[in-house]
Amino acid sequence: STHNELEKNRRAHLRLCLERLKVLIPLGPDCTRHTTLGLLNKAKAHIKKLEEAERKSQHQLENLEREQRFLKWRLEQLQGPQEMERIRMDSIGSTISSDRSDSERGRQLASSLMKY
Repeated sequence: STHNELEKNRRAHLRLCLERLKVLIPLGPDCTRHTTLGLLNKAKAHIKKLEEAERKSQHQLENLEREQRFLKWRLEQLQGPQEMERIRMDSIGSTISSDRSDSERGRQLASSLMKY
């Protein structure tokens, strides 16, 4: 009957999906046969572990970016006004002229500090 064929195809598709899942999930050498529920639980745990690792990596990246901004700012401070007078390249690659007035440099420094 048509219903039996549909059910047979559904089960075959489900089996194929579970086999694909087994390849993606670290199951360990202890078991060679897994129940559907056990496999799904291991997949869920693995996904949670990956999400936590991603969250930690993102947090570390944000901290490193913050530290990099601070160190760039600190380097500019240590180089002093003579370096700020030179022509510099901004992040886009366009030149910034060194003949700015003191007030222009002050505004630039203030806007830079607001980024940190």
